[in-house]
Amino acid sequence: MKTYWIIGGGYFGQRTARIIRRKEANSKIIIVEKQSLVCKQLERSGFETKCMEGIRYLEASLVTQDHPDWIIPAIPVHVAFEWIKSKLTKRYNVHTIPIPHRLEAQLPNALQGDSGQRFISNADFICPDNCSEPEEICTYTGKPRPRILNDFLQQIKYSDFRSIVVCSQQLFAGIGGYSPPTLFEALSAVEMTPNPILLSTACRCHGVLDAFRISTKD
Repeated sequence: MKTYWIIGGGYFGQRTARIIRRKEANSKIIIVEKQSLVCKQLERSGFETKCMEGIRYLEASLVTQDHPDWIIPAIPVHVAFEWIKSKLTKRYNVHTIPIPHRLEAQLPNALQGDSGQRFISNADFICPDNCSEPEEICTYTGKPRPRILNDFLQQIKYSDFRSIVVCSQQLFAGIGGYSPPTLFEALSAVEMTPNPILLSTACRCHGVLDAFRISTKD
């Protein structure tokens, strides 16, 4: 029996939960949602919920690399970055830094988020909800992808930045997530890096990127 933590109980979180329940009826699904009214609605639909802010739940509950099987972010923030930052702040100062313009120019279809992160995508169109992310082609255009985005981000070279990528895997059509070991490996890589860091979460087509550096607390 697999365990899924869905971070966010809005439209995408609920859609994800319904698909998993339909595809894997014996799986354990936990939806983390901060709005109490939404939690009650989800519970009436038979879903187990944790009614609290998603990053706070991850900080408190993600303590080993073998549980859950999958984490599925479904909130409009860079969940991997926020979790890593929450783990670092006990021992380090975390300084977000601007993404250099010349670096940003290398990113496909980059859009700035509210916290300075960049949402990036191979697509300049709205992808279908049920994209199966095949290896060879884009399901929308029927043509080869211009790049495999997570590989592209991993290979970025700019000044003294180090690029660290949390690879999102296709779990079901239109649904991606990552395992706890992937997050802990990224956390370890960040802690061992004295240089500025580009931290991305990305699948083959879409991603989000934050730039920051860490320093030890006095």
